[in-house]
Amino acid sequence: MAYRILIVDDEPALQSMVKEILTQAGYQTDAALNCAAALERFSAAAPDAVLLDVILPDGDGFSLLGQLRRKRDVPVLFLSARDEDEARLRGLGLGADDYITKPFLPQELLLRLRAVLRRVYREEAAAARLGDAEIDWGKGTVRRAGAETSLTAKEFALLKKLWDARGSIVTIDALCAALWDGPLVGYENTLMVHIRRLREKVEADPSHPQYLLTVRGLGYRLRREERP
Repeated sequence: MAYRILIVDDEPALQSMVKEILTQAGYQTDAALNCAAALERFSAAAPDAVLLDVILPDGDGFSLLGQLRRKRDVPVLFLSARDEDEARLRGLGLGADDYITKPFLPQELLLRLRAVLRRVYREEAAAARLGDAEIDWGKGTVRRAGAETSLTAKEFALLKKLWDARGSIVTIDALCAALWDGPLVGYENTLMVHIRRLREKVEADPSHPQYLLTVRGLGYRLRREERP
């Protein structure tokens, strides 16, 4: 899986360096130079993790962390030139998953990011269950009522994006970005076709879905089942 990482830092040179490091390691990236842009990109791109500077032109990373977490709970790693124990402990105390002090070695960043992603997303297994549908990620199949159907590449990418964010809304733009490269204008109707076909494979009654839900005007949400 290619995780999408949002980089929030007001230093363009550092931002470019981090983007290059992550891209070469196989990650997808988005970037923002301030809090306002970070909130916009967070909603639009639905990243899997955030690299967050502490000092930003229109606020601070500590406050921004809380705003991001109110939208969706994803791992956040602080990247900061402030190496004081007080700042580090404050960041970790607010719920950050790690605190990396600048300057840092590229390999250190990658190792610590991978460690956080493995820890946070460790619940992902080779197979997952959605109601009476069993999803085999390794084979790219869905089994329901004793019958197994294969997912297309687009259906697999779509289901995986929704599964990773299950319980939260994934915007239409974010889903289109996960399925297609380049400008996203004109893909919304095609996305609806893929959603319909995916529902036919995972839902008992595709016309009245119980799990792959439409959030009108925003996007789609995969319902997280409540555990007894």
